[in-house]
Amino acid sequence: ATNGALDQHSAKVANVLVANDLNAPLIEITAFELSLRVEAELLIAVTGAELSFTVNGHKQPQWQPVAASRGDYVVLGPMTRGLRAYLAIQGSVEATYLLGSCAPDSAIGFGARLHPGEVLTTNVDSVPAVNPYLGVPFFNFDALPAPMLSIPVIDVTDGPDIDEFGDEAPCLFTKPYTCSPVSNHIGLRFAGGPIPQRRISDEKLSRGVPIGAVEVAHGDELLVLHRGRGVTAGYPVLGVVTAISLDTLAQVRPAQQVRFRRTDVATAVRCRRAENEKLRVLAQRVGNAFTELGLNMSSLDRN
Repeated sequence: ATNGALDQHSAKVANVLVANDLNAPLIEITAFELSLRVEAELLIAVTGAELSFTVNGHKQPQWQPVAASRGDYVVLGPMTRGLRAYLAIQGSVEATYLLGSCAPDSAIGFGARLHPGEVLTTNVDSVPAVNPYLGVPFFNFDALPAPMLSIPVIDVTDGPDIDEFGDEAPCLFTKPYTCSPVSNHIGLRFAGGPIPQRRISDEKLSRGVPIGAVEVAHGDELLVLHRGRGVTAGYPVLGVVTAISLDTLAQVRPAQQVRFRRTDVATAVRCRRAENEKLRVLAQRVGNAFTELGLNMSSLDRN
């Protein structure tokens, strides 16, 4: 994906847990809290940042499907670690599409934002299965990821301009960098660590750049382009953040430190394939459980 959820893994797991298509519309919550009153029987899942998740004041688990009934209050409270959480609803939510995508794009002003009192239309196509005696869902798919590190490690492959930095290139991996508050879905700025210097001084022409490009701009900051980046830029690209580490960067808070770690393309591809295989296995487990419970599996069958 070239836009949409910044933490693609968390978003996809949330959709899988409620039997949606991997890329079905869902809600991304950035930094703030969210409360909803449920108007229909729903099956929901919350992934991403660690936070307080309650239904009618009762604590609920993240990374698992949770049933909510008409009249229930769902509250996603303060985030204790991470920056973005994802709320998926079985059957997905209605969204406006542009060129086949509902991913927001702030540069052109496209995409929906939720406001207090707004009614969110869902496409619920089955009734959640709950235990009628204990009032709890039947599910536990053990989808919880490894705990978030206080100083995340960000894997980076060599960029197209790495030779221009000579023996300065390894400086990127020697010390932590601090995320600037002037960061968003377009890109993150990092300072505090050594800024590798180019060995040549000619200007770069504007050209296509990949998502995850680690750009060395003029000054004392690094730029890391994220999923909302423009398609062209003119700064030298020292490295490229791997797809998995882009998800990690999506959870990095302003003033938080990260460490960059050098890797190669073959290793990055192997790790991505392993992650995709875990998603496939999770979808299969969810599918088996939902089929036994007689839930509608039309969405999950397409994954």
